[in-house]
Amino acid sequence: MEQYIRPCIEVCTYVFKNFVGTEITATAHYFSDREVPDRWDISALISLSGQAQGVVAISMKQALALQLTGILTGAVHTTLDEDVMDALGEILNIIAGRVKQRLENTFNLIISLPTIILGIEHTVKWPIRRSRLLCIPFTIFGHESFVLSIAIQQVERT
Repeated sequence: MEQYIRPCIEVCTYVFKNFVGTEITATAHYFSDREVPDRWDISALISLSGQAQGVVAISMKQALALQLTGILTGAVHTTLDEDVMDALGEILNIIAGRVKQRLENTFNLIISLPTIILGIEHTVKWPIRRSRLLCIPFTIFGHESFVLSIAIQQVERT
């Protein structure tokens, strides 16, 4: 799992700087217990398949999702509407696509379309049971935070 941390941090930093126009800072990564409820209000997930299988997700509170969508669309959003879901899905799509490029020397991967989960302190049921759930928290705008989560495992060939 350690070999995924640096590329994910570099990709997220690049995407937020170049597509959102803001700096982010990674904080201490950790491995999460899959049964603990999350504290996020919205998550976008993309599945990975091919020579490895897994999931990449980005999760945040509603206020941050609304602020990011406002930056990307130039419009004020007050609820987690379609524009907010599309914006978060697109941010993750760019991140997952660039992470996929970084991992092409290790795995041939295919990424899915983003899926959005809404709900106060929702829980994501991670489909990959044998791999550990890596969480990389980031700070943005000085005090807001979000997390990029990854569960990936190599497909065993028979």
